[in-house]
Amino acid sequence: MDYTGSEFYDNDANFAKYMERRQWQENANDTLEKPVILELIGDVQGKKILDLGCGDAKFAKDLFDLGCEEYSGIEGSANMVQAAAAAVKGYNASVIHTTMESWQPLHNSFDLVISRLAVHYIEDLASLLQKIHQALKPGGSFIFSLEHPVITSTLQTSGTRTNWIVDNYFIEGYREQQWLGGSVQKYHRSIEQYYIALQQAGFRIDYLRESNPQRKNFSTDETYERRLRIPLFLFLSASK
Repeated sequence: MDYTGSEFYDNDANFAKYMERRQWQENANDTLEKPVILELIGDVQGKKILDLGCGDAKFAKDLFDLGCEEYSGIEGSANMVQAAAAAVKGYNASVIHTTMESWQPLHNSFDLVISRLAVHYIEDLASLLQKIHQALKPGGSFIFSLEHPVITSTLQTSGTRTNWIVDNYFIEGYREQQWLGGSVQKYHRSIEQYYIALQQAGFRIDYLRESNPQRKNFSTDETYERRLRIPLFLFLSASK
């Protein structure tokens, strides 16, 4: 059975394996993705932030430590929502159990919308970007990360890779990946297609980044050198 992003994590076995992997000392989220996202986000003092596909919402604590005023999360997985409710307890925060596809925005409500490694699960990117644009206050920003198109172009079976194959790069659409013992569906787009989609939704693109590893974020040379071989993640920052 193929799973969408939220459905994948509502399989208890998949969820448990994912949460275990996130505890790895040199997991890719913390060594590659999070440092760049924090750089792009910058100053959040006094800001109202929306996190799309917020997962367990542990990132909310980082944002409040940096001075954000209010945090709202959107998450489609019931397992993740349960974990997120515990993570944001005691903060000026809320998490709504709904998918990004079903989410209906409050117009001009947020200073910043973020999404970490979730947009590649979305088939109708244009509709999502339109809703994000509506949700942002004038001058607000949308900052997101996703699996790099050289990865999603041809998703391969899980495990430590020694070689990568880039194929069908300019053919946009559905891809299936075997991951953590399950099957998950994602949607591939080229870098150009993401760039154009943002422009068509009315955004100005401010930054484009890739997951160029920094040695200080790794405890071993082996993992650092392996991460130098290919970009795992793509980052885009755009403003209304």
